Amino acid sequence: MTPAERIFVALDTTDAAQAAALAASLAGAVGGVKLGKEFFTANGPNGVDQVTASGLPLFLDLKFHDIPNTVAGAIRSSLVLKPMIVNVHAAGGPAMMRAAADAAAEAGDDRPWLLAVTVLTSLGPEDLTAIGQDADPEAQVVRLAKLAQASGCDGVVCSPKEITAVRQACGAGFKLVVPGIRPNWAAKGDQKRVTTPKQALDAGADALVIGRPITQSDDPAAAARRISDEMA
Repeated sequence: MTPAERIFVALDTTDAAQAAALAASLAGAVGGVKLGKEFFTANGPNGVDQVTASGLPLFLDLKFHDIPNTVAGAIRSSLVLKPMIVNVHAAGGPAMMRAAADAAAEAGDDRPWLLAVTVLTSLGPEDLTAIGQDADPEAQVVRLAKLAQASGCDGVVCSPKEITAVRQACGAGFKLVVPGIRPNWAAKGDQKRVTTPKQALDAGADALVIGRPITQSDDPAAAARRISDEMA
């Protein structure tokens, strides 16, 4: 994959027309788009179809976390949108992740990558302690990544700071999709565990999720190309 193909742009908006226009303007400059809960709740599958009309691959970031049958049904329902990537919360446990993997496999040759979300990049050590996970973020990420791999997931979503540890624990074939990416020239926003695109790529990330440094730029395609040039 080229550096540009490793970039998935987070389109964090509820405006389907705006998201579709932005996706169209980014075609050829990035590898795909990420649509999450905010967009999907407002626009549903029809809104997703508007955005993916640009031809860019889709990361459907809905982070399912429920009982196994419900999550399997949600993954199965998502397959009509032909996502390249779907995800669940690793904290849902092994039975839930296995059910999700079985449902994803029903897509056959169009099977999406099934990723497990480990520890959200907005959470620091004090946040984990507050919710009863009295562990270092890296240790918790590695624990959940190993559980996800054993449960049939293709990879995980992890912060840039845990790439090396997860790669060592889970091997070269395990997909690592990494948010919390900020070029040196961009603000951190609400992300606590961040690094630059080049650093994440060098550490072993397979794909990077980048939002505001691209979407809030005066020229999103130029910002995306600047990032891919820095990665190269």
